[in-house]
Amino acid sequence: MFAPQATALETAVQVAGSRWTIERCLEEAKGEVGLDLYEVRSWTGWYRHITLAMWAYALLTVLRAAYLPAAPPLKKYYRAPRGAV
Repeated sequence: MFAPQATALETAVQVAGSRWTIERCLEEAKGEVGLDLYEVRSWTGWYRHITLAMWAYALLTVLRAAYLPAAPPLKKYYRAPRGAV
């Protein structure tokens, strides 16, 4: 038997946290680009459908990011030098 490798708690939490991001993306792709509309008839057809649907979803994501409003600039505060009144 092989002993499991020691995994840092931080790594386990990071990997577990990414699961929700992946599931959210798949749900959005189902609704926006028809990821779930294909009725499987062959592996090749399914693979092509998934590939094109995910490409379309990636394109929509990039286009949305390009047209997001710019973040407001950070406010700069003037701090008087020490000893100055």
